[in-house]
Amino acid sequence: MSADLVLFRNARILDGTHDTALDGYDVLVEGGTIREVSDRPLTASSARVIDLAGRTLMPGLIDCHVHVIATIPDLGANADLPDSLVALRTAKIMRGMLMRGFTTVRDLGGADHGLVMAVREGLIDGPRLVICGKALSQTGGHTDYRGRYHARDVSHYATKLGAMGRVCDGVDAVRRVAREEIKAGADFIKIMANGGVSSPTDPIAFLGYSVEELRAIVEEASNAQTYVAAHLYTDAAIRRAVECGVISVEHGNLVTPETARLIRDKGAYVVPTNVTFDALAKEGAGLGLPPASVAKIEDVREAGLAALEILRDAGVMMAYGTDLLGEMHRHQSEEFVIRGRCLPAIEVIRSATVNAAKVVRLEGKAGVVAPGAFADLIVVDGDPLSDLSLLTGQGRHMRAIMIDGRFVKDELAA
Repeated sequence: MSADLVLFRNARILDGTHDTALDGYDVLVEGGTIREVSDRPLTASSARVIDLAGRTLMPGLIDCHVHVIATIPDLGANADLPDSLVALRTAKIMRGMLMRGFTTVRDLGGADHGLVMAVREGLIDGPRLVICGKALSQTGGHTDYRGRYHARDVSHYATKLGAMGRVCDGVDAVRRVAREEIKAGADFIKIMANGGVSSPTDPIAFLGYSVEELRAIVEEASNAQTYVAAHLYTDAAIRRAVECGVISVEHGNLVTPETARLIRDKGAYVVPTNVTFDALAKEGAGLGLPPASVAKIEDVREAGLAALEILRDAGVMMAYGTDLLGEMHRHQSEEFVIRGRCLPAIEVIRSATVNAAKVVRLEGKAGVVAPGAFADLIVVDGDPLSDLSLLTGQGRHMRAIMIDGRFVKDELAA
């Protein structure tokens, strides 16, 4: 029996490419790749054969909005922690994500290429990382955590692993910083184009960056054959950013139907993150979120669920995102249940599989159970289409989790 060959029999495949699951399929994994998927019996003499007996086989889940370096909710304090401590805490956070069935995550500010390499080299157990490096913020914007009475030079944060972003102002400066992040390994660029909850001096309604700065950043990303994701809540900020060429709208809580249609027409998409507002409201203060930030949560929390329906009605593609911080990372899978209150289960599943694969630019490789795709697979007891909570519980309902053809959890009979 070869450790590199695994044959799953009698699988119920659910990856969002169809409106229902596909029953009675065999899936052959060779090394880190899915080699064959068939509704007829497959044979492989040297393979480990696993009869799933109708259990659900899904691609590894994809979270399109995480902050793996956010080890505590007070992000200003997190930015001042020693890099070594942040790295070790991050390894634990990423391990937790993997054991919830997330095999790919897109980091929206903080993670560096060193963490990408650590995963690739097997130094830490975690999902593959798609990164933006440091997010870009204007002075006083959503990653300027100095507060009203702190005048430290912002260059202090540019290389701190625990810093979610860096501050840069003016067209020339934003061009240079975007280029620096791309040089350092960023797969895309993230900007703070609106006020935020966790930062101390920018109310939600504040707009981030001038139109000229936004367009310059979009041009730099385009020149590098990539795109810009933007932190956005208010309708005015969303419309402005999308008109400037932003493709990935993060959060989008206060979007109107008219702007939702603009997003669709521009070929952009939205990554809602409702679970973070729920978690922050319940636990943020107790875990050290500053009072000024706690006071801002309700400005966007309730609107998030309504936005899901507005975006769906407009035909906007949505991907799965969570945006959790510190100890609240354990709620990562609960976004499935929250969205399931407003959207059909199959649409929620697509947001973490085929839709998410488009966002991380791994279409056909991640988020599907198909020949040539990554052998990132999870085996679920039960039917997530009937009960999305089967994807929660810290992986409790997942009998097996595989990444790159390697089991990191295996509770299946030989």
